[in-house]
Amino acid sequence: MLDKEYRILIINPGSTSTKIGVFDNEVSIFEKTIRHDAEEINSYANIIDQYEFRKNTILETLDNEGINISKLSAVCGRGGLLRPIEGGTYAVNDMMLNDLRSGFSGQHASNLGGIIAYEIASGLNIQSFIVDPVVVDELEPIARISGFSLIERKSIFHALNQKAVARRVAKDLGKIYTDLNLIVTHMGGGITVGIHKKGRVVDVNNGLHGDGPFSPERAGTVPAGDLVALCFSGEHYREEIMKKLVGQGGLVGYLGTNDAIKVEQRIEAGDQEAKLVYDAMAYQVAKEIGAASAVLSGKVDAIILTGGLAYGKGFVKSITDRINWIADVIVQPGENELQALAEGALRVLRGEEEVKTYPGNFSTAKI
Repeated sequence: MLDKEYRILIINPGSTSTKIGVFDNEVSIFEKTIRHDAEEINSYANIIDQYEFRKNTILETLDNEGINISKLSAVCGRGGLLRPIEGGTYAVNDMMLNDLRSGFSGQHASNLGGIIAYEIASGLNIQSFIVDPVVVDELEPIARISGFSLIERKSIFHALNQKAVARRVAKDLGKIYTDLNLIVTHMGGGITVGIHKKGRVVDVNNGLHGDGPFSPERAGTVPAGDLVALCFSGEHYREEIMKKLVGQGGLVGYLGTNDAIKVEQRIEAGDQEAKLVYDAMAYQVAKEIGAASAVLSGKVDAIILTGGLAYGKGFVKSITDRINWIADVIVQPGENELQALAEGALRVLRGEEEVKTYPGNFSTAKI
């Protein structure tokens, strides 16, 4: 007996583009990146005001491609900056829509994903979902302690790709994700090392606001005392410091580029500074993975390297040579966010997982 076929529309908004895909079960039948005119985007005072324009553009694109939306089973959008929630697939509800529209945890183009998914789905009387947004927070209480009582460690990471890759690797190993201890390292513009303990990410560095390894665009953990001195030197504005930490940190700060391919070309041409900085980034990633193994008391089933930087064979080897004594290293380069969103929606439609209600019963540990 053949499995029931579900057709799912996937929506992943970015700052100047919207990626869409249509999947029949796990199989992509259409994908497109819709590029938005900068003048059109900039005409809106707030990101959230773009939703009608982007929704109409998506519907026009589907119509032009001959895709009949009446055949859709569900619509799934990229999760935005919501309240901290545990991982999983969530039905879009009124509270989620309110938080996305108000920018409860900040304004970002990804906030539009759930809103547009809901608007399209409600017109078709079908379900709308989001899956594993960046605010997924499954930290154990001990992982929240920063050492500075005024600051609590936060969970902001590449949850969608980390969880999707972890599930795929578990399946390839003939195992169940929730039975395994995995260390998953997403290496892109930011780098996050997640400790997946029986299906929950119990610790992870905040790859956005300065924690863990430096990356192509982010400074990672820096000496706190020196950072404080720099902030109060009177020579820099707050926004300038933030840009040096996020956006102009890491490879950009040292080498003037966030393009790993260009850095590797400079290394091949004999650039010793580029080699030192690139080696240092791999060194810091390996060190973070080593620390992560201690959280699991060394009981690690596999280490997964994913994201765009995982295409770099030399970079991956530099990391692997330092950590392969811990567990087998499995390389899954790139990230297919559309596929990951489709898989999350499918698990619910097939009854393999229960759909979750936002915001659930999540509560962060208080000191």
